[in-house]
Amino acid sequence: MGDDMKTYVVVVIIQAIYTIMFIVSKAALDAGLSPLVFLFYRQTIASLILLPISIVTKWGTAPRLSFIVFIKIFMLALIGIAIGINVLHIGLKLTSETAASAAYNAVPVITFFLAFLMRMETLKIRSSHGIAKAAGVTLCLAGVIVIAFYTGPAIHPLNHHRLFHDSSSQAKVSSKGTWIKGTFLLLFANTTWSLWLVMQGVILKEYPCKILLTTLQCVFSAPQSFVAAIAFERDFSKWKMGFDARLLGVVYCGLCNAGLAWYLQAWCVQKKGPVFVAMSNPLTIVFTIFSALLILGETVHLGSVVGGILTVGGLYCVLWGKNKEHKISNSTNEISKMQNVEQDVVVPIDESVTSNIASQKQ
Repeated sequence: MGDDMKTYVVVVIIQAIYTIMFIVSKAALDAGLSPLVFLFYRQTIASLILLPISIVTKWGTAPRLSFIVFIKIFMLALIGIAIGINVLHIGLKLTSETAASAAYNAVPVITFFLAFLMRMETLKIRSSHGIAKAAGVTLCLAGVIVIAFYTGPAIHPLNHHRLFHDSSSQAKVSSKGTWIKGTFLLLFANTTWSLWLVMQGVILKEYPCKILLTTLQCVFSAPQSFVAAIAFERDFSKWKMGFDARLLGVVYCGLCNAGLAWYLQAWCVQKKGPVFVAMSNPLTIVFTIFSALLILGETVHLGSVVGGILTVGGLYCVLWGKNKEHKISNSTNEISKMQNVEQDVVVPIDESVTSNIASQKQ
């Protein structure tokens, strides 16, 4: 399997992991676990798993970590994890996993905008690939708007048995004001997530060791999230764990989300850039819809389906545009190399011919 095909397979795996993360996180929060405590537990588990793996695999071979890069990784963990995911958990508790996965699709638009401002992405609107990228971003944004503002008729689940009895019902949202507040928190969380993706792309150029980057972020974010949890969550009943959805959510998110998914994400960012990873986010809402209908036993509305179709259409437009741009860039580089080789070629001249010309002139 070529590197291009591997990146496409990996981003699908990443979004499948995120889909399950939204589902089990919502179940854990509805079971009574505090959002702030939830992040501390999951990051602690991820740190305990990744730290020995990093020591064993990278001991003596890892690149030197400068103080400047150390501070950058610390800030990366603070912005993307300690702040971003804490806000995400609070917004998820106030809304539902379907709303969270729908708002998650705003990440490609925000990431592309940030990467464009930082000159990590180009947008040549007069070219076919530039038009495709612009159209893809527009379709993604249209999909998010449809999901947010258009409900439509209900599509009843094929499975009428709810997997998690306490999760994922919009009826649990106490008021419209609470729902709106949760939606804005989700959008804020996704903005920090976009910035996190872009910053990862920058830091990976200075420190390309992906497993250590992932491990350090988990190690830094664990005490950062503990400070937030101990400062704002004084009800210690919200810290209790049990053999239920709370434990499932913490273990899964610590092992698969913070551990496996973030490493795979760093690998994709290094290979294709942050926008490529962000543009795969629409797959999450599609996976969530199918999970709701076939596994979770939830009702899905037509607006979510239409919005999912639009976002996936936008995904393929941007991927086609980036692939086209990559091919044009490669062909341009090859032509440039051939021209440089031709200029460097020196045609040898026979010395006898040179001496004959000199004697004739004399």
